[in-house]
Amino acid sequence: MATVELTEQNFESTVLEGGIVLVDFWADWCGPCRAFAPVYDAASNDNYDVVFGKVDTEAQQTLAGAAEIQAIPTLMAFRDGIGVFKQAGALPRPALDDLIAQVRALDMPAIKAKLAAELPEDGPVV
Repeated sequence: MATVELTEQNFESTVLEGGIVLVDFWADWCGPCRAFAPVYDAASNDNYDVVFGKVDTEAQQTLAGAAEIQAIPTLMAFRDGIGVFKQAGALPRPALDDLIAQVRALDMPAIKAKLAAELPEDGPVV
């Protein structure tokens, strides 16, 4: 599966559509980003059940700011619309494969129950 370009217009809908979504925040001028790109692309071809998104932090500065990206590359993982991982730095392929396996193995009903229990009784604070 090819990577998907994420923008302000499609980021939220992509993350919320369910399943596993990985997001690589990168920039063209970033050497570590360029080194990580082939690893990320290869993993996308081997994991058809995972959405691999990419956010160009130069073109999507507002989105990068909203995600509080302070260093690139930064990888984020979402499962069923919930952010479950965020880390700056390029990962070697074995570490990326391990991360994908860990996200697949998450007990999402338990995570959702814990999050629901942490909400105020009158609903989320907006």
